[in-house]
Amino acid sequence: QVQLVESGGGLVQPGGSLRLSCAASGFTLDYYVIGWFRQAPGKEREGVSCISSSTGWTYYADSVKGRFTISRDNAKNTVYLQMKSLKPEDTAVYYCAAGTTVYRVHSPLEYDYWGQGTQVTVSS
Repeated sequence: QVQLVESGGGLVQPGGSLRLSCAASGFTLDYYVIGWFRQAPGKEREGVSCISSSTGWTYYADSVKGRFTISRDNAKNTVYLQMKSLKPEDTAVYYCAAGTTVYRVHSPLEYDYWGQGTQVTVSS
């Protein structure tokens, strides 16, 4: 069974850090583009970051550039999203997704598999 499971979300104060994990089972992440998306209440799902399957090329939305870092550990079949200097506007449910052929990295439609999401709340 193909499955993606996110973890690492929680409540953090502004300026704090969190590291999200996306663990895959039932398939190997090596051959997939992995994206992180987020969705706040009343807003559309937004592409935050992604990492390619082979070259390690990465993409970051302007809103998180310089604060978030995506990485992958193929041996652990896991992708991470390190988030620093968190702001209240980063509050959302964060999802990871996997796709084999992704041209528009920020588009949810390009991805085949999705996790269930993990809540990140940035508040004092």
